[in-house]
Amino acid sequence: MAQKTLNVRVDEKLKEQAESLFEDFGMNTTTAINIFLKAVVRERRIPFDIVASEPFYSESNMNHLKKSINQLNEGKGKMHDIVKVQDE
Repeated sequence: MAQKTLNVRVDEKLKEQAESLFEDFGMNTTTAINIFLKAVVRERRIPFDIVASEPFYSESNMNHLKKSINQLNEGKGKMHDIVKVQDE
């Protein structure tokens, strides 16, 4: 089977993290990408869910917020400072 080269631009830190994980699996990045591509062709879909919704509005987060609001309204809550989380 003829081979073709695929060039992909990816964040340096992400690449290093993925390569380390692939090494733990006993494979290199080329093998991992080939496994992914074969799964896409075989299943005729991306082999995992891709969600475009905002995580803040997920059902589990909304349930957590409602519970927290109820606790605050019942005088059972605590006040917390808001801390901005930095991207890794």
